[in-house]
Amino acid sequence: MRAMKLRPSFRFSRRTLFLAIGLATSFSAPPASAQVSPSEILNPDLRALEESYFQQLKTLNQSIARTKFPFPFYLSRFVGLDPAHQTEADSRGLEFARFHDRVILKATGNYNVAYDTGRLTQNERAASTFRTVVLPILEQLTAAVPEDLACDGIGFEISHHVHTRERSYDYEGKEILVVVLDRDDAWALARASTDSARQEILNRSKVYVSGTDFGLSLTERDPLNVQALPRSIPAKPDATSTARSSTFVARSSLLKSIHSRPSVSPDVPSPAGDPNPASGNPVLPSPRAVDPSPASSLPAPADAERLNEKHQAQLAALAKEGATKFHFADYAPPTFMVFRDEIALQMTLRNSIQFGRVKGSIYKRAAQSFDLFLAPQLKDLSDRISPDLQFQLFDFSVLNRLSPGVKGSSEAIEFICPRTALKQFVNAEITNQQLLDQSVVLVNGVRIALNLQLVE
Repeated sequence: MRAMKLRPSFRFSRRTLFLAIGLATSFSAPPASAQVSPSEILNPDLRALEESYFQQLKTLNQSIARTKFPFPFYLSRFVGLDPAHQTEADSRGLEFARFHDRVILKATGNYNVAYDTGRLTQNERAASTFRTVVLPILEQLTAAVPEDLACDGIGFEISHHVHTRERSYDYEGKEILVVVLDRDDAWALARASTDSARQEILNRSKVYVSGTDFGLSLTERDPLNVQALPRSIPAKPDATSTARSSTFVARSSLLKSIHSRPSVSPDVPSPAGDPNPASGNPVLPSPRAVDPSPASSLPAPADAERLNEKHQAQLAALAKEGATKFHFADYAPPTFMVFRDEIALQMTLRNSIQFGRVKGSIYKRAAQSFDLFLAPQLKDLSDRISPDLQFQLFDFSVLNRLSPGVKGSSEAIEFICPRTALKQFVNAEITNQQLLDQSVVLVNGVRIALNLQLVE
């Protein structure tokens, strides 16, 4: 069987592209870095914070844009952007956001380094990004805003590249490092001068790599045992937030800000739904009069946010049932989001299949993740959702553990399926391959073509 490649070969390597971008930016003046306008933010608590610290955040954005990192780094509203598009992308990567019902000031950006997976472990890659990007930004952030900042913590969401070369394929994907610090710990970390002091703070902070809870070690090759670490930030919503809000946390990424461009659908009262979602299956009600209609105009993130607010109780009930029945990740509840101008219902599941060594075929893992883990659950999952609820896509993000134990590496495989095609599949009207042919399949944020028969 002919070996497949994820992407074609080009004359210039990605490393050359990064160098070219770095040289181009070094000979041109950096763009005037702007800041998210308070008027764009829907949540009143977050809007008030943005107004209070607007000038400091704008100055901080400009300071970070002038900082020299080992490889080009760009603040951005979104992670995982292609390097060729980052210089012209929205660079307003400093925002107040909600994380597990706590308000944080987050810094989001793309770091254009391509780590070699044959030389560096996942922990070493994350530690390198932490040292070269997170710490320098944290130092500037704590100098720019007051220590009594009116929020619960400081968060970072940084994307970097990983490069794997095998005889059968040459693969480059992305990893996303997320670090969430308690407010006092953020200033303590900025002042820390030794790795032991930094490690102590990290051990009680929230750290994720590509969506998986991670025990980042600054000195070891492998990560620490997460279960043995004292995490100070609650894993579930509590009543300790200093800036609480009733807005539900939408998750297109781990640190999701509550902002949007102007909404395209009218803001009218929601119809009455089942006030007691615990009675029976948590089927979402039908909001015909208020959900965005793709036939009239394109949906905006505000439309997804409105759905999340409106159906907070039902989504929470689905998350609770999904944690025991469908292997839902506890930190990523089901949420509505926008993908390619369509509303998607996103769900994150931990794969119950244990794969072999990391260097196996990504195509085979993707095929087995769908056929053996996700597909058998699709009918039951889709039955939990009201057929009258207006959204167009299901987005299933499957987290794969690539080696055993708490220190094993992992990957995220995303199956973004049209709702109509998924209905046909669960009704046995089309095959699994026909469903995938109409869907988007991403491995760590990189799209692949998946032919189930060819990878057997």
